[in-house]
Amino acid sequence: MASFWQHLFGRAAADSVAPEIAGGQLPTHVAIIMDGNGRWATRRGLPRLAGHRAGVEALRQIVRFSAEQGIRYLTLYAFSTENWKRPQEEVIGLMDLLIEYLRKEVAELHAGGIRLNFIGRIDRLAEPIREEIMRAGALTADNEKMTVNMALNYGGRAEIVDAAQAIARKALNGEITDSAAIDEALFAEHLYTAGMPDPDLIIRPSGENRLSNFLLWQAAYAEFWFSDVLWPDFRPTHLAQALADYQQRERRFGRI
Repeated sequence: MASFWQHLFGRAAADSVAPEIAGGQLPTHVAIIMDGNGRWATRRGLPRLAGHRAGVEALRQIVRFSAEQGIRYLTLYAFSTENWKRPQEEVIGLMDLLIEYLRKEVAELHAGGIRLNFIGRIDRLAEPIREEIMRAGALTADNEKMTVNMALNYGGRAEIVDAAQAIARKALNGEITDSAAIDEALFAEHLYTAGMPDPDLIIRPSGENRLSNFLLWQAAYAEFWFSDVLWPDFRPTHLAQALADYQQRERRFGRI
């Protein structure tokens, strides 16, 4: 029987799977730094926002493909705590594009069993964006096929600081009375990704080879895959290549 995604979008996503990943062990959690939208637009003589809009189409395809392959968690770096330094016009355009994406896509994602979750300092976003985030999160909260984490106003250092502050508050009010109780497990419970497995695979397109303040704690034992392809040109075939490469790696986690 054809899947929901094949009915809705045709067989393009399913048929683009590289044969070498068929039947192999897939990562449970894939994280992607969606980078290169601005450069993509500049190379074409277009405004930067055109690159961001083209990046949304790449996002749609990657989410669909990931769900089709059985990826359980997909975390997407959409807007960082540092991105506020960009020109105001671009920031406003990005936020408007986010609202547009959520309004157009959430019903189809919900129908496909996708849960939308939002990580970062969400409380500091503008009210219209928070409203759309809350609506999308509430609608899809019980879906189990795949969780898509959208990292918005997110920074890995900010996440660690927020976790430390939350633990400190518990210590001050007497919920934690022994410093020995503060271990890695407790700390992880206070991260934005609490209750989720750490990413197995982190992908960065656009030719940059750095984390850029993304999932600093959770990336401790992640595998990395880099590509020169700019995000608007990133397609399921590229993700399939990353998955196939991941399957060839031996993950020892410090063991022999």
